[in-house]
Amino acid sequence: MTLVVKDLVRHHPGNATPTLAGLSFDLPAGTLTALLGRSGAGKSTMLRCVMGLEPFETGTIDIDGVVVRGTYESSPAERQKAISAARARLGLVFQSFELFPHLTALQNCALAPVQVKGESALVAQKRARELLCQLGLEHRLDAFPEQLSGGQKQRVAIARALAMEPRVLLYDEPTSALDPSMKHEVLQTLKRVDATGVTQVVVTHDLQLARGVEHVCILDHGVVIESGPPTQVLQRPAHESTRALLAAWLQHDAP
Repeated sequence: MTLVVKDLVRHHPGNATPTLAGLSFDLPAGTLTALLGRSGAGKSTMLRCVMGLEPFETGTIDIDGVVVRGTYESSPAERQKAISAARARLGLVFQSFELFPHLTALQNCALAPVQVKGESALVAQKRARELLCQLGLEHRLDAFPEQLSGGQKQRVAIARALAMEPRVLLYDEPTSALDPSMKHEVLQTLKRVDATGVTQVVVTHDLQLARGVEHVCILDHGVVIESGPPTQVLQRPAHESTRALLAAWLQHDAP
Protein backbone atom coordinates (compact mmCIF):
# COMPACT_ATOMS: atom_id res chain seq x y z
CA MET A 1 0.00 0.00 0.00
CA THR A 2 1.17 3.56 -0.69
CA LEU A 3 -1.25 5.50 1.53
CA VAL A 4 -2.92 3.97 4.58
CA VAL A 5 -4.94 6.13 6.98
CA LYS A 6 -6.04 4.25 10.11
CA ASP A 7 -8.37 5.36 12.92
CA LEU A 8 -7.59 9.08 12.53
CA VAL A 9 -9.16 11.28 15.22
CA ARG A 10 -8.98 15.06 15.09
CA HIS A 11 -10.79 17.51 17.38
CA HIS A 12 -10.88 21.18 16.51
CA PRO A 13 -10.83 23.48 19.57
CA GLY A 14 -14.32 24.55 20.57
CA ASN A 15 -16.09 21.73 18.73
CA ALA A 16 -17.88 19.16 20.88
CA THR A 17 -17.69 16.46 18.22
CA PRO A 18 -14.51 15.39 16.38
CA THR A 19 -13.98 16.52 12.79
CA LEU A 20 -12.34 13.16 12.08
CA ALA A 21 -13.91 10.36 14.12
CA GLY A 22 -11.77 7.31 13.37
CA LEU A 23 -11.21 7.90 9.65
CA SER A 24 -9.69 4.90 7.85
CA PHE A 25 -8.90 4.01 4.24
CA ASP A 26 -6.06 2.43 2.27
CA LEU A 27 -5.04 3.05 -1.31
CA PRO A 28 -2.85 0.72 -3.39
CA ALA A 29 0.07 2.19 -5.30
CA GLY A 30 -0.95 3.92 -8.52
CA THR A 31 -4.63 4.31 -7.64
CA LEU A 32 -6.59 7.39 -8.78
CA THR A 33 -9.09 8.01 -5.98
CA ALA A 34 -11.73 10.68 -5.39
CA LEU A 35 -12.75 11.63 -1.84
CA LEU A 36 -16.26 13.04 -1.73
CA GLY A 37 -18.54 14.34 0.99
CA ARG A 38 -20.72 17.26 1.97
CA SER A 39 -19.13 20.41 3.40
CA GLY A 40 -17.92 19.67 6.92
CA ALA A 41 -17.49 15.94 6.30
CA GLY A 42 -13.76 16.17 7.07
CA LYS A 43 -12.20 16.16 3.59
CA SER A 44 -10.06 19.27 3.97
CA THR A 45 -9.05 18.34 7.52
CA MET A 46 -7.96 14.91 6.31
CA LEU A 47 -5.91 16.51 3.54
CA ARG A 48 -4.19 18.86 5.98
CA CYS A 49 -3.46 16.04 8.41
CA VAL A 50 -1.88 13.90 5.69
CA MET A 51 0.29 16.84 4.60
CA GLY A 52 1.37 17.48 8.18
CA LEU A 53 -0.21 20.94 8.14
CA GLU A 54 -2.60 20.09 10.98
CA PRO A 55 -2.15 17.78 14.00
CA PHE A 56 -4.36 14.83 14.90
CA GLU A 57 -4.67 13.22 18.31
CA THR A 58 -4.74 9.49 17.61
CA GLY A 59 -4.41 7.12 14.67
CA THR A 60 -1.71 6.69 12.04
CA ILE A 61 -0.90 7.84 8.53
CA ASP A 62 1.39 5.50 6.60
CA ILE A 63 2.87 7.03 3.46
CA ASP A 64 4.95 4.53 1.52
CA GLY A 65 6.26 3.00 4.74
CA VAL A 66 6.71 6.23 6.72
CA VAL A 67 4.32 6.23 9.69
CA VAL A 68 3.10 9.46 11.32
CA ARG A 69 1.36 8.97 14.68
CA GLY A 70 -1.02 11.22 16.61
CA THR A 71 0.03 13.80 19.18
CA TYR A 72 -1.20 11.54 22.00
CA GLU A 73 0.93 8.65 20.76
CA SER A 74 4.33 10.14 19.91
CA SER A 75 6.64 12.89 21.10
CA PRO A 76 6.87 16.22 19.24
CA ALA A 77 10.36 15.32 18.03
CA GLU A 78 9.24 11.90 16.74
CA ARG A 79 6.25 13.44 14.98
CA GLN A 80 8.29 16.17 13.33
CA LYS A 81 10.86 13.68 12.06
CA ALA A 82 8.10 11.45 10.63
CA ILE A 83 6.27 14.42 9.08
CA SER A 84 9.45 15.61 7.36
CA ALA A 85 10.07 12.14 5.93
CA ALA A 86 6.42 11.83 4.84
CA ARG A 87 6.42 15.20 3.10
CA ALA A 88 9.36 14.06 0.98
CA ARG A 89 6.99 11.43 -0.46
CA LEU A 90 4.01 13.77 -0.93
CA GLY A 91 2.95 16.40 -3.43
CA LEU A 92 0.05 18.84 -3.14
CA VAL A 93 -1.69 20.70 -5.96
CA PHE A 94 -3.39 23.75 -4.49
CA GLN A 95 -6.87 24.88 -5.43
CA SER A 96 -5.54 28.24 -6.68
CA PHE A 97 -2.37 26.74 -8.26
CA GLU A 98 0.02 29.09 -6.34
CA LEU A 99 2.46 29.51 -9.25
CA PHE A 100 5.22 32.11 -8.97
CA PRO A 101 4.06 34.90 -11.31
CA HIS A 102 7.60 36.10 -12.13
CA LEU A 103 8.78 32.64 -13.27
CA THR A 104 8.05 30.81 -16.53
CA ALA A 105 6.33 27.43 -16.55
CA LEU A 106 9.71 25.71 -16.85
CA GLN A 107 11.25 27.80 -14.05
CA ASN A 108 8.26 27.16 -11.75
CA CYS A 109 8.78 23.41 -12.15
CA ALA A 110 12.56 23.39 -11.83
CA LEU A 111 12.85 25.63 -8.76
CA ALA A 112 11.99 23.26 -5.88
CA PRO A 113 14.26 20.35 -6.91
CA VAL A 114 17.20 22.78 -6.93
CA GLN A 115 16.29 24.68 -3.76
CA VAL A 116 14.95 21.77 -1.67
CA LYS A 117 16.68 18.65 -3.00
CA GLY A 118 19.95 20.25 -4.08
CA GLU A 119 19.74 19.01 -7.67
CA SER A 120 21.72 20.73 -10.38
CA ALA A 121 19.79 23.25 -12.47
CA LEU A 122 20.53 21.19 -15.58
CA VAL A 123 18.99 18.00 -14.15
CA ALA A 124 15.99 19.86 -12.70
CA GLN A 125 15.25 21.67 -15.94
CA LYS A 126 15.54 18.46 -17.96
CA ARG A 127 12.96 16.71 -15.73
CA ALA A 128 10.70 19.78 -15.69
CA ARG A 129 10.76 19.95 -19.49
CA GLU A 130 9.90 16.24 -19.76
CA LEU A 131 7.00 16.56 -17.33
CA LEU A 132 5.55 19.64 -19.01
CA CYS A 133 5.78 17.91 -22.38
CA GLN A 134 4.06 14.80 -20.98
CA LEU A 135 1.20 17.06 -19.87
CA GLY A 136 0.87 18.66 -23.30
CA LEU A 137 2.64 21.94 -22.56
CA GLU A 138 5.63 21.58 -24.85
CA HIS A 139 4.76 24.91 -26.54
CA ARG A 140 4.29 26.82 -23.26
CA LEU A 141 7.60 26.16 -21.49
CA ASP A 142 8.62 29.82 -21.55
CA ALA A 143 5.17 31.27 -20.83
CA PHE A 144 4.51 33.14 -17.59
CA PRO A 145 1.42 32.25 -15.51
CA GLU A 146 -0.50 35.33 -16.67
CA GLN A 147 -0.12 34.06 -20.25
CA LEU A 148 -1.65 30.66 -19.46
CA SER A 149 -5.26 29.50 -19.33
CA GLY A 150 -6.69 28.08 -16.13
CA GLY A 151 -6.25 24.53 -17.36
CA GLN A 152 -2.67 25.20 -18.43
CA LYS A 153 -1.84 26.74 -15.03
CA GLN A 154 -3.19 23.64 -13.36
CA ARG A 155 -1.04 21.38 -15.51
CA VAL A 156 2.02 23.46 -14.63
CA ALA A 157 1.11 23.11 -10.94
CA ILE A 158 0.83 19.33 -11.37
CA ALA A 159 4.15 19.15 -13.22
CA ARG A 160 5.75 21.24 -10.47
CA ALA A 161 4.50 18.77 -7.84
CA LEU A 162 5.66 15.77 -9.91
CA ALA A 163 9.12 17.32 -10.31
CA MET A 164 9.73 16.47 -6.64
CA GLU A 165 9.07 12.78 -7.48
CA PRO A 166 6.30 12.17 -4.93
CA ARG A 167 4.83 8.74 -4.24
CA VAL A 168 1.43 10.30 -3.46
CA LEU A 169 -0.07 13.39 -5.11
CA LEU A 170 -2.97 15.18 -3.40
CA TYR A 171 -5.39 17.58 -5.09
CA ASP A 172 -7.61 20.08 -3.30
CA GLU A 173 -10.76 20.68 -5.39
CA PRO A 174 -8.92 20.69 -8.76
CA THR A 175 -11.92 21.88 -10.81
CA SER A 176 -13.24 24.60 -8.49
CA ALA A 177 -11.11 27.40 -9.98
CA LEU A 178 -11.82 26.37 -13.59
CA ASP A 179 -14.56 27.02 -16.10
CA PRO A 180 -17.00 24.05 -16.30
CA SER A 181 -15.88 23.40 -19.88
CA MET A 182 -12.41 22.52 -18.55
CA LYS A 183 -13.55 19.59 -16.37
CA HIS A 184 -12.91 17.00 -19.09
CA GLU A 185 -9.38 18.36 -19.56
CA VAL A 186 -8.71 17.97 -15.83
CA LEU A 187 -9.73 14.31 -15.89
CA GLN A 188 -7.55 13.66 -18.94
CA THR A 189 -4.62 15.27 -17.12
CA LEU A 190 -5.17 13.08 -14.06
CA LYS A 191 -5.22 10.00 -16.28
CA ARG A 192 -1.94 11.05 -17.86
CA VAL A 193 -0.42 11.25 -14.39
CA ASP A 194 -2.06 7.92 -13.51
CA ALA A 195 0.02 6.28 -16.22
CA THR A 196 3.19 7.25 -14.32
CA GLY A 197 2.24 5.07 -11.33
CA VAL A 198 1.87 7.92 -8.83
CA THR A 199 -0.95 7.42 -6.31
CA GLN A 200 -3.42 10.30 -6.68
CA VAL A 201 -6.01 11.47 -4.15
CA VAL A 202 -8.54 14.03 -5.33
CA VAL A 203 -10.71 15.91 -2.83
CA THR A 204 -13.69 17.11 -4.86
CA HIS A 205 -17.37 18.02 -5.04
CA ASP A 206 -17.35 17.34 -8.78
CA LEU A 207 -19.44 14.28 -9.69
CA GLN A 208 -18.35 14.44 -13.33
CA LEU A 209 -14.74 14.14 -12.25
CA ALA A 210 -15.50 11.43 -9.67
CA ARG A 211 -17.23 9.26 -12.27
CA GLY A 212 -13.98 9.06 -14.26
CA VAL A 213 -11.61 7.88 -11.51
CA GLU A 214 -10.79 4.31 -10.43
CA HIS A 215 -11.88 4.43 -6.80
CA VAL A 216 -14.26 6.57 -4.72
CA CYS A 217 -14.46 7.12 -0.95
CA ILE A 218 -17.46 8.87 0.61
CA LEU A 219 -16.82 10.77 3.86
CA ASP A 220 -19.53 11.70 6.34
CA HIS A 221 -19.11 13.03 9.88
CA GLY A 222 -15.40 12.29 9.86
CA VAL A 223 -15.46 8.65 8.70
CA VAL A 224 -15.52 6.77 5.40
CA ILE A 225 -19.04 5.39 5.05
CA GLU A 226 -18.67 3.81 1.63
CA SER A 227 -15.92 3.08 -0.88
CA GLY A 228 -15.40 1.22 -4.13
CA PRO A 229 -15.41 1.77 -7.90
CA PRO A 230 -17.56 4.72 -9.07
CA THR A 231 -19.87 2.39 -11.00
CA GLN A 232 -20.81 0.86 -7.66
CA VAL A 233 -20.69 3.77 -5.22
CA LEU A 234 -22.13 6.50 -7.46
CA GLN A 235 -24.67 4.39 -9.34
CA ARG A 236 -25.74 1.88 -6.66
CA PRO A 237 -24.90 3.49 -3.30
CA ALA A 238 -25.51 1.29 -0.28
CA HIS A 239 -25.54 3.99 2.40
CA GLU A 240 -28.47 6.36 2.91
CA SER A 241 -26.11 9.32 3.47
CA THR A 242 -24.46 8.63 0.10
CA ARG A 243 -27.85 8.57 -1.64
CA ALA A 244 -28.84 11.87 0.00
CA LEU A 245 -25.52 13.48 -0.97
CA LEU A 246 -25.79 12.38 -4.60
CA ALA A 247 -29.41 13.50 -4.82
CA ALA A 248 -28.50 16.96 -3.50
CA TRP A 249 -25.61 17.33 -5.96
CA LEU A 250 -27.68 16.13 -8.91
CA GLN A 251 -30.45 18.58 -8.02
CA HIS A 252 -27.90 21.40 -7.78
CA ASP A 253 -26.41 20.53 -11.20
CA ALA A 254 -29.80 20.19 -12.92
CA PRO A 255 -30.56 22.92 -15.50
